[in-house]
Amino acid sequence: MPRPSRKLELNHPAPLVGVDEAGRGPLAGPVVAAAVVLPEKGVPRGIDDSKKLTAQVRAELSKRLHKIALVGVGVATVEEIDQINIFWATMLAMTRAVEALGIAPGMVLIDGNAKPRWDHPCTTVVGGDALCLSIAAASVIAKHHRDQLMIAADAEHPGYGWASNKGYGCPTHREALNRLGPTPLHRRSFAPVAQALLPL
Repeated sequence: MPRPSRKLELNHPAPLVGVDEAGRGPLAGPVVAAAVVLPEKGVPRGIDDSKKLTAQVRAELSKRLHKIALVGVGVATVEEIDQINIFWATMLAMTRAVEALGIAPGMVLIDGNAKPRWDHPCTTVVGGDALCLSIAAASVIAKHHRDQLMIAADAEHPGYGWASNKGYGCPTHREALNRLGPTPLHRRSFAPVAQALLPL
């Protein structure tokens, strides 16, 4: 299988920023976005769509990317997700990630088919985390960052299995949700959480 490359990045002005998010689908926890500007040389091998990599590989790549690349991370909270919905919360996290870079992008390449309401020049790339190296790097950092947040949250809210399921609605999480009830980190605007709030 071919890995992400820089072919899609070559015709855009620098600095070229890749953006991706993690955590749109879970029932609990924030949505996290990352923005990455890769250097011309010294990029670690093995960068790919984060879903194709193990947690150990993502952790190592994230550590190395933070050392050699310009990285910005943006987070939209559960409260923001419930207030403005998951789509706009994702756009907000992406905006915060790019702003955290502290530079004016020459071009932003975003995974997917939607882009925030901003003035940055940008292009969406469907399946970009499997095609574009900068987007793939952002996917690795966003996924690893969010996973670490959910592992920490698991210690504060035991019983839901967040250390393993990262807040996604797997059967064990849903069972715990119905048995224990929602925590402050559950997305009350999501149907399974809203249903768990209903009186029996």
